[in-house]
Amino acid sequence: QVQLVESGGGLVQAGGSLRLSCAASGRTSTSYAMAWFRQAPGNEREFVAGISSSGGTTYYGDAVKGRFTISRDNAKNTVYLQMNSLKPEDTAVYYCAARWRTVVGDIAAQYPYWGQGTQVTVSS
Repeated sequence: QVQLVESGGGLVQAGGSLRLSCAASGRTSTSYAMAWFRQAPGNEREFVAGISSSGGTTYYGDAVKGRFTISRDNAKNTVYLQMNSLKPEDTAVYYCAARWRTVVGDIAAQYPYWGQGTQVTVSS
């Protein structure tokens, strides 16, 4: 089992930045891909960004390309999401997810492990 705990959410004005963190514990190793998803009220869970187990490959959803950056520190079992140029439409609960594959998937059902989520609210 892998436990994931997100932190770093909050309220920010449009154009601002936030950095989310996701700390993994339990059965951890470097052989798992990590991803961030988000879900706004009434919407389906949306893929935001993913990173391979080595950290050498990253993927982004179209809505955040060029504004968000995903990274990981395997020594700390932590993945980060740097969010810049935030927009009101980025408002959502952001979830960290992990799966025992080296490559990234962009579908929520591909990930068996999830954090509890952290709220990000962007005011206009």
